[in-house]
Amino acid sequence: MKYISTRGQAPSLNFEEVLLAGLASDGGLYVPEFLPVFTAEEIAAMASMSYEQLATKIMLPFVEDCIDSEAFDAIVKETYGTFSHAARAPLKQLAENEWLLELFHGPTLAFKDFALQLLGRLVDHVLEKRQQQVAILGATSGDTGSAAIEGCRHSKHVDIFILHPHQRVSEVQRRQMTTILADNVFNLAVKGNFDDCQGMVKASFNDQSFLKDRQLVAVNSINWARIMAQIVYYFHAAISLGAPYRSVAFSVPTGNFGDIFAGYLARNMGLPINQLVIATNQNDILHRFMSNNLYQMHPLQHTLSPSMDIVVSSNFERLLFDLYGRRGDQLASVMEKMNAKEDVEIEDYRWQQARKLFDSHAVNDDATLQMIDQLFKQTGEIIDPHSAIGVAAARACSRDPSVPMVTLGTAHPAKFPEAVEKAGIPREPALPPHMADLFSREEKFTVVDNSLEAVQGFMQQHLH
Repeated sequence: MKYISTRGQAPSLNFEEVLLAGLASDGGLYVPEFLPVFTAEEIAAMASMSYEQLATKIMLPFVEDCIDSEAFDAIVKETYGTFSHAARAPLKQLAENEWLLELFHGPTLAFKDFALQLLGRLVDHVLEKRQQQVAILGATSGDTGSAAIEGCRHSKHVDIFILHPHQRVSEVQRRQMTTILADNVFNLAVKGNFDDCQGMVKASFNDQSFLKDRQLVAVNSINWARIMAQIVYYFHAAISLGAPYRSVAFSVPTGNFGDIFAGYLARNMGLPINQLVIATNQNDILHRFMSNNLYQMHPLQHTLSPSMDIVVSSNFERLLFDLYGRRGDQLASVMEKMNAKEDVEIEDYRWQQARKLFDSHAVNDDATLQMIDQLFKQTGEIIDPHSAIGVAAARACSRDPSVPMVTLGTAHPAKFPEAVEKAGIPREPALPPHMADLFSREEKFTVVDNSLEAVQGFMQQHLH
């Protein structure tokens, strides 16, 4: 399996190289040269598999040139063995033909554990083989940081630096990152927003000369391994609800387009998905594109769903690559306009192609709180604000009520107690036992100016 850049100018790489490279040298994102495709018979046979067996089956074609099946199987088992629910990603019924896929039973209570606990172990496996030291640099709007730190903190080959927007993540999200006091973990609170943090990460990957003898590794969803791991739970959910004999629809709370892109890939790998709903908050650039064919930057708004407070959707480039017939030369000019913050429309026939599968809906804070309250009254379930946006979008966009609609439950409600309280829920969602003392743990983080020089200077001083 080789991986190619969406911009078409970087050399193709194998999985091991892509894992460590993150961003391509031409500024593009790596995607597989081709996708493995499973037949209906093969998908039907997956029904008897555990989550770990399913994960190995689906992901092995992407890695087998670099990691043998026995080693990969062991990594997968170790990864998901840390999850608190035996089903790993259980489905909970909310209404007739409406389901919540609970993706928050990992160590840091968010869907990103599915990818980042695996990513940390894959990176460690490769670095041990190479006897190489790296610096991991990531930006987080809330959940990526803690999941990446948890996945990577045990590696003796890694120093990990995570940027988060100062005072713009929930207290639980911040403490999950800043109470890990390992010597190789550095939390930087940047006096800016998530897009500022993400911009500094991209700039650092484009020019790594400030690090001298150390390679940068990405943990953000620009890293292909993140997307790869997220494909699995679409198969898991759809098969549980009758695939391949029955189509399934998914509603996905998304800001960076990574999680929903994994669903798009699952469909292209043979899974019968008949609809993908892009669920956004007021930062609705993806909704505006999907409904009006206009990719237009608006100022960032801070909302009750901070993990989706994103204006620049990095992974959207991967979908555009397919819409442009995988012609990196054609896409490069489109990305230049987007990166220059110009308004972008694509040819109508390309946009119509996307509309065959994708719908979208934007949900403001008031509607988010109403959905949290409504679901609690209907089902007794307390859900977090991001998942509430997913449910609201699912109900607004469902094309066919006979097709099961699955909303991705992206975070545990205890990570967002302020939103739950604002919604009028009479009880506060409790943190699970392994985090019960979170608010009494010692914190360690550094507040830095919103400048590339400040961040890179800090990294230079603290590399081991």
